[in-house]
Amino acid sequence: MTYFHARTIEGDFDAIVERTRAALQKHGFGVLTEIDVQATLKTKIGQDFRPYRILGACNPVMAHEALKLEPHVGVMLPCNVVVQQAEGGVEVFAVDPSASMSAIDNPDLLGHARTVGEHLRAAVDEI
Repeated sequence: MTYFHARTIEGDFDAIVERTRAALQKHGFGVLTEIDVQATLKTKIGQDFRPYRILGACNPVMAHEALKLEPHVGVMLPCNVVVQQAEGGVEVFAVDPSASMSAIDNPDLLGHARTVGEHLRAAVDEI
């Protein structure tokens, strides 16, 4: 089982970050957090790094359902979606929630995680 779904897109990095936000929104996800890894590494440790953003995506309805199924699942939220400059374009990849949620012995939660993963996969595929 892979733990993410990815695709590589030709285009401007910042434009693809915005397209990613729009695709996530279309599928009911908001971006709660954004980490600019490139800027953080430069500021904190003086290291250059490729453009790399981590978007913390959350579908409130799906998150609420997951929390009802498993009260401690918040340690695995939100779902990370990454946009990074890569050879041949810009790579966008999203976590497969069922990969991480399989560590929890809760079949109902795992089924729900598969549904969330389908929505994330659809968003990534539409960018």
